[in-house]
Amino acid sequence: MIETLHLWPLIEQRARATPGERFAVDESGTELSFAEYRDACERCAAGLHALGIETETLVSWQLPTRLEALTLVGALARLGAVQNPILPMLRAREVGFITRQCAARFLIVPGEFRGFDYAAMGREVAEELADLQLIVADGALPEGDPATLPAFVESPKRPPVRWIFYSSGTTADPKGARHTDLSVGAPGRALCVVLELGPDDRNGLVFPLTHVGGISWLYAGLIAGFAQIVVEVFDPNATADVLAQHGVTSAGAGTVFHQAYLTEQRRRGSTPLFPRIRSFPGGGAPKPPQLHYELKAELGGAGIVSGYGLTEHPIAVMGTVQDADDKLALTEGRATPGTELRIVPLDGESSDAPEGEVRLRGPHLFRGYVDASLDATAFDEAGWFRTGDLGLLDADGHLVITGRLKDVIIRKGENLSAKELEDHLYEHPKVRDVAVVGLPDAASGERACAVVVSADPRNPVALEELAAFLTSRGLARQKIPEQLELVEQLPRNASGKVLKRELQSRYGQNP
Repeated sequence: MIETLHLWPLIEQRARATPGERFAVDESGTELSFAEYRDACERCAAGLHALGIETETLVSWQLPTRLEALTLVGALARLGAVQNPILPMLRAREVGFITRQCAARFLIVPGEFRGFDYAAMGREVAEELADLQLIVADGALPEGDPATLPAFVESPKRPPVRWIFYSSGTTADPKGARHTDLSVGAPGRALCVVLELGPDDRNGLVFPLTHVGGISWLYAGLIAGFAQIVVEVFDPNATADVLAQHGVTSAGAGTVFHQAYLTEQRRRGSTPLFPRIRSFPGGGAPKPPQLHYELKAELGGAGIVSGYGLTEHPIAVMGTVQDADDKLALTEGRATPGTELRIVPLDGESSDAPEGEVRLRGPHLFRGYVDASLDATAFDEAGWFRTGDLGLLDADGHLVITGRLKDVIIRKGENLSAKELEDHLYEHPKVRDVAVVGLPDAASGERACAVVVSADPRNPVALEELAAFLTSRGLARQKIPEQLELVEQLPRNASGKVLKRELQSRYGQNP
C-alpha cells in the first residue's frame, strides 16, 4: 500500500508503481489505467488552469459518478484547488445556498442527466452570484497542454482545507464540513485495512462520487491499487450484470443496494450473482441484522461488513472481513485506526450507563463547518465531536447504534427506539422494507407509525399482524405501532438514509 494521503502525490505514486493496471472501468467498457488516469488529470488540470482555476480556488462541482468526475477530482487536486462536491440530487435552491455560503468561484455541472437540465440550473444559480463562473461539462472536460501547468506545490506541515462536503439537505439548510486530504484519505486507508483490499479487488462504485464516502473509495483504490467499477445510475438488473462482468469483489454501498442484490439473486435462481464476491461493505443507513445472514447465505463472501460515520467524521468504526457473524449482523464494528470513541450518558454524568451519545475525535475528523457559528455546539469542551447518535459498546468494543437523539418516539413520557422496532419488523415475512417514525398525537404526545414496503403487494401486512408479531417477540404493548402506512418504496437520500422528515410530513395529519 502507498502511504501518502495527499491526493495528487498519491495519484503520481500509484501511476509510477502500477502504471498499466486498471484504475477504473465504466458501464460502456471504457477503462483507464493508473497511468492513463494521471495523464487525463493533468490534461484536464491544464484546461481548468487556462480558465482561471489555481491553488486555493474554490470549485463547486456536481457531476454524476462517471470517469470524467474521477478525472475532475484528480485535476483539481493537481491544481491545489478547494473542492466542493455537490450531490446530483440537489437542485437550484440547495446548490445556490451552498455556492453562496462557501463563496465558490466556479460551478461545474453536466449538461443534462436523468432528464434534468443541469446547465439551465447552473445558469440560474450563476445569475444570482456575480463572482461565480459556470462550466458545463457536457460529455467532456476542459483540456490543455500539461506543459503549461505551474509546478505542483507540496502541502505544508499543517494540511490545508481541500474539501467541503455538505450534508444532503434532509434538514432545512445543509451544513458544510471542511476537510483536508488527510481527513478524507484516512477513511480510504481504513477501508483497505478492514476489508483487506489488494490489487486483485474490484469495487462497485455505485453511489454518488460527490458523497464523502465516494471520495474515500477513490482514495482506497489508489492506496491499495485496485480498480473501481463505475456506475452512473444504479439499476438492480443492469448494474448487477456490469458488476459481475468485471469481477466485483466488494459490492456496496448500503442497505438499499444490498436489498437489491439479494432480490436479484433470488430472481436469477442458484447461479451465483457475483462469483468473486468477498464482502458487501455498508454504511450511511441502518442495516437490518437479518439482511447480513441472508446475503452471506445466498450470495457468499463475508456478508455485510458495515461501518458507521458521518460527513464530519467518515468511517469512525467498521467491521472486518474476519469478524464473527454476530458482530457483523448486530454491530457496526470497532473504532478504525486512530479514531477515539466515547459513549456519553444522556444525563451528562460520567457513569457506567451502557447507552449514550457517541462522540468522536481522530484523524478522520473535519476542521469545522463553513458556518463557524455551528462549531460551538458541534464539539464539547474537550474537543470531542457530538454525533447526535445513540449507541453502546459491547464487551469487545464493537459499537451498536441504538438510534438518534432525535429519532426517539416519546409516547406518554416513555422513550421508544425506532431502530429497535425496525429491526424486528424487517424480519416479518410480509415486510420487504420498513421505517418507523413518530407522529404528533393529542392524547399520547407522539404515536409510532410503521411505513412498510410489502414483500408481495398482493398480500400486504395488516396492522393487527404487525402487533401480533411484535408481541410474540416479547415487546411491551406500549411499543406496538399504532399506525400502518403501505408504500411502494421508502424515500431515501443519496447515502441510503430514509427521509423520515418527509414521512412525518406526509402522514402526520392522519388519525
